[in-house]
Amino acid sequence: MSTNGETSSLPAPAGEYHLAGAQRSGIENIFMGPTGIRAGWRLLLFIFLWLACIKAEGFTLKHVPGVDAWFKAQDPNVFTPPVAIFSESILLFGLVVATALMALIEKRTYTDYYLPLNQFLGKRFWQGVPYGFAMLSLALGLIAALHGFSLGSVALSGGDALKFGALYGIAFLMVGLFEEFSFRGYMQATLGSGIGFWPAAIILSILFGAIHLNNLGEAWFGAAMAGSFGVLAAFAVQRTGNLWFPIGMHAAWDWSETFFYSVPDSGFLAKGHLFNSTFHGPTWLTGGKVGPEGSVFAFLVLIIGGVGIHFIFPKKQIDAS
Repeated sequence: MSTNGETSSLPAPAGEYHLAGAQRSGIENIFMGPTGIRAGWRLLLFIFLWLACIKAEGFTLKHVPGVDAWFKAQDPNVFTPPVAIFSESILLFGLVVATALMALIEKRTYTDYYLPLNQFLGKRFWQGVPYGFAMLSLALGLIAALHGFSLGSVALSGGDALKFGALYGIAFLMVGLFEEFSFRGYMQATLGSGIGFWPAAIILSILFGAIHLNNLGEAWFGAAMAGSFGVLAAFAVQRTGNLWFPIGMHAAWDWSETFFYSVPDSGFLAKGHLFNSTFHGPTWLTGGKVGPEGSVFAFLVLIIGGVGIHFIFPKKQIDAS
């Protein structure tokens, strides 16, 4: 895998082989390329396995006494750590299983999909955490400079602040893992092997943004910002060589937005937020119910974030440790 800023060149999986001296039929050409099974078919198989895993999990949990009743009793308009952790666990487990099955089929490892497991919560992750916190802080700082944001009083006691801070830390670590590994892990590596790194990154970032429109309270501007964040994350993957920096960046952005600064996130104001923060001013400035990602400053912050990554991780001076 490249770590010098160039498009990654992954090893050909076991299913990809040259048919030396053999003439392919028309049907074979649909499924097989010059090096074997075409990337599109592998991507479709991955998505099928992923959805099948999630369906199987849902069916199983529905028949576990108490679990289905507990989940149905939760208010869908209230964001809480237990619900977030439970929901992300289902999605993340299905993703991990589907990726593991494709790795077995292709004789690859998670490293080939930009997720070296030996770097879990390692150097790159902890570089990404303060970076994501700083970007969200900058966005809110710019909004506050135009009198659109006030931090307010502390909403939690010391013990509750530690408890909710830790729980939201777990929840948003899982969100970062799921969203980054799903769109910029297997799918990026596989689609990129067929059409190139950046065409794949652009397509997947558009899809990433569009899916955010399903969030209650999301708006097209917020979805466009989410897609732009996907481009920034892909740039970080290209420059650092793996997903751990963008996972840390993503998790810290969400944690600081939802818990620390206590502002709306796609229409949700979380239960157990740290401050009694308020927005006041036009939606173009504050983002309104969408949150700071709906502000005009969100794109400016992403551009600044991209410039920072460019200088922190120069093309020819990457330390992939």
